Amino acid sequence: MKLRPLADRVVVKRTKEEEKTKGGIIIPDSAKEKPIEGLVIAVGNGKVLKDGKVRACEVKVGDRVLFGKYTGTEVKVEGEEHVLLREEEILAVYAK
Repeated sequence: MKLRPLADRVVVKRTKEEEKTKGGIIIPDSAKEKPIEGLVIAVGNGKVLKDGKVRACEVKVGDRVLFGKYTGTEVKVEGEEHVLLREEEILAVYAK
């Protein structure tokens, strides 16, 4: 990847959206909501604290995470959509 996030920022690739409901109804593009979960692609070095020390990020590349619906900044990298978030905007990490 050609994008390296700074400080406590994280690059997340959203998971695929469901094309159909459980009942078999196809969902049109205009009615789909953006997924609120994704895969961590890149992680910054960590947050710089007031005393100058760096606290490393808790999330790692490869983690599946949940984040808020309207958080982060959408960016396009190498033709693919990604979300750039601060670590504090991540709500949860799926257990492995």
